[in-house]
Amino acid sequence: MTTRACLFAAMLLTGGPLAAAAQEPPPAPLPEFIAPVTEADREAAFPDVHGHGVHDNAVNYFVLFDQFEGQAGDGPGGFSWDTKGWIGQDRNRLWFRAEGERLGGRFEQAQTNLLYGRAIARWWEATAGVRLDTLPDTPRTAVALGVQGLAPYWFEVEASAYVEFSGRAHLRIETEYDLLLTNRLVLQPLVEFEIYGRADPERGLDAGLSTGELGLRLRYHLRREFAPYVGVVWSRKFFGTADYAKRAGEAASGARLAVGVRFWM
Repeated sequence: MTTRACLFAAMLLTGGPLAAAAQEPPPAPLPEFIAPVTEADREAAFPDVHGHGVHDNAVNYFVLFDQFEGQAGDGPGGFSWDTKGWIGQDRNRLWFRAEGERLGGRFEQAQTNLLYGRAIARWWEATAGVRLDTLPDTPRTAVALGVQGLAPYWFEVEASAYVEFSGRAHLRIETEYDLLLTNRLVLQPLVEFEIYGRADPERGLDAGLSTGELGLRLRYHLRREFAPYVGVVWSRKFFGTADYAKRAGEAASGARLAVGVRFWM
């Protein structure tokens, strides 16, 4: 008898773990209302999944209308939109962002970003391109550089620096978070700030921290791709930018009710 066989026999005789396992009664039969597991059940539970290869050459696209809303409250009512999308592969993409706001019959802002994005980390992309501000009286064109991605605790972050051909520069930082109250009900806080390196009197913007916005939107997903929402948006102009607004007879801050729809394709 080999050494391994001797050890096995000794464990059985002395009541070791193997003996206890050998003496365990067979499992109790399942209740009648539980059907036995079949091969079809096993195949359905463990399908043969064929995902796409990582960093492959397939071309995909995505378009998101994150905000498409009417606003009313302090000051004149109006309409606001914020959309973004991309087309490309896993590591290299062409991005666009378009957003604007029309209040009281005039455009407060209207801008489009055309960007190249390159994945630099698991959740982050570096972007570079051009930003076109298309306000009728004060159009602007700027070179855009930035990063965007998912920060710890699932905060979505966009940070972009813009340099106009006149040398004027400014920085924009935006972060938002999706808090799932249920599988369909989502609360989305959003914070945005803009900082200018040089004053822009034509637009009533002073150097330094110029504007900030805090939004809180509650949406309900009728489908994954379509969700109406309601929310509150609070905006404020700071320091010299607030002084420009007061001299023009405008309020430096205000809150508005927002009603809109979020959808993607």
